[in-house]
Amino acid sequence: MDSPKFYEDHYDVVVIGAALAGCAAALTLASKGKKVLVLERHNLPGGVATSFVRGGVEMEATLHEMMSIGPEEAPLKIRKFFEEMRVDIDWIRVPEAFRLVTPNVDATIHAGTHGDFEGPAEEIAKACGEKKGSELYKKLMSLFTVCKNVFDSVNELSIHPQSKLQMLKNHRDFVTTAGYSTKEVLDRFNLPKEALELLSAYWIYVGSPFDELPFTIYCFLMGDYLGYGSYVPRNFSHEMSLKMAMRAEEMGVQIEYRQEVEKILVKDGRVAGVRTARGDEINCDYVISGSYPNNVYANMIEPPDAVPPKAYQYVNSKEIGVTCFSVVLLLDESAESLGIKDYSVFHSLGDLDTTKLFGEGREIGPWRYLTSICTNIANPGCTPEGTCIYSITSLPSPSAWFDVTPFNYEEKKNEIARAMIEAESERLGFSLLDHVKEIVIETPVTIAHYTGAFRGSIYGYRHKMDDHIVARLQMGHNEHYIDGLAFAGAHCISGDGMGPAVTNGRKGAKDVLDMMKEREEGK
Repeated sequence: MDSPKFYEDHYDVVVIGAALAGCAAALTLASKGKKVLVLERHNLPGGVATSFVRGGVEMEATLHEMMSIGPEEAPLKIRKFFEEMRVDIDWIRVPEAFRLVTPNVDATIHAGTHGDFEGPAEEIAKACGEKKGSELYKKLMSLFTVCKNVFDSVNELSIHPQSKLQMLKNHRDFVTTAGYSTKEVLDRFNLPKEALELLSAYWIYVGSPFDELPFTIYCFLMGDYLGYGSYVPRNFSHEMSLKMAMRAEEMGVQIEYRQEVEKILVKDGRVAGVRTARGDEINCDYVISGSYPNNVYANMIEPPDAVPPKAYQYVNSKEIGVTCFSVVLLLDESAESLGIKDYSVFHSLGDLDTTKLFGEGREIGPWRYLTSICTNIANPGCTPEGTCIYSITSLPSPSAWFDVTPFNYEEKKNEIARAMIEAESERLGFSLLDHVKEIVIETPVTIAHYTGAFRGSIYGYRHKMDDHIVARLQMGHNEHYIDGLAFAGAHCISGDGMGPAVTNGRKGAKDVLDMMKEREEGK
């Protein structure tokens, strides 16, 4: 008697990786009636959108906050997508945008709710000793108006591309600021140092210094985070990935775990299928890869000569974005009893000069710019009574880890973690080490090992002036170097976080749908 067949004879699309981008791509394609197979090397979906258990307590692995959610009555694109796909997530709005602590300023800023910036503008002005209606307040509102306009333009243009004339007419702020760095624009406003530091707090979430960061990216970040606020799933980031995978299967997607794709098979210049590590050859017309183009073009295409020289030029022109070093602590008292009042704190041990801090991030730590999260402040019931989760994170460059070897890995890891804990303990006014029940240290090696991400990167290719989101939006169609191959992950157009990963998954699916249409039309 023959054993049951594991795979179908043919699929429309094989998606490599069941992280958020892969699941979003699968959902999008399934909604269009396509036959989709998702192959995931791990035993669970989600990639870094996952959780772990220590001491019998589930703990968030990576997510600090999600962008592009928006309130239920005015949803932004990620909430809308989940609603359209019938993926039910219990979103919790985090209580503040952030608290920033530097030698120059200590202030808490709260976000607007429906794209309004009066509140954060007033709080930043107050931190600088000025009031609502002051000249500084007016400057801040002018800046935030530009941020809101560019934010709206990016959202529209990513879905509905327009001609240059239409863009000039309908998206003036987007066009007029597109060629400038964040530093160049902020310098024009002539703001006090305290205001500039408060406006720089989020820089770590894009992983580029302001003299290299396109102002377009800054606008999108501020328009989203400060205009609408941030959200987290009540049951951690793994709630998203699990529910997305479950819904995809309900829609007919086949998802197979512990199945690593070793080769993408190309015949006559077109994708013909994939081969797994266990030797299965699976026929398909299209592949969406969650693996970085660096790895795909160098190691995964068979035959290797199917990779055109331009593909190698493309990946060699890109700079890998930041990775992650995080210390996650389960503490033996509640946040209230320990005096922890803030959900999200950015803490700089020196002046908040993004160029200097980014340069320091290229070297092995300890690093001077930290972000801390107390999960229980936003989600009080996430741990047993009398405990809380506290995480401390820095986002260095992968290059910081290049000289770490198997022989000094543990020493370096523990040295950096202790310095981060001590820095936060000094700020909090008590020793975190005296209250630790469980501790987990996540390094770039952890990320690379667990997800297979190239060099442990979590943010894809770094946004900078010579690799601009405007060019990525307009030229992305020229980067399909192998017919039938698309990509979906942090390494695509958006980068920078879990919300953009979902967007990139949808974009990967759209690329495939466009290729299908072109084939049908005989182009």
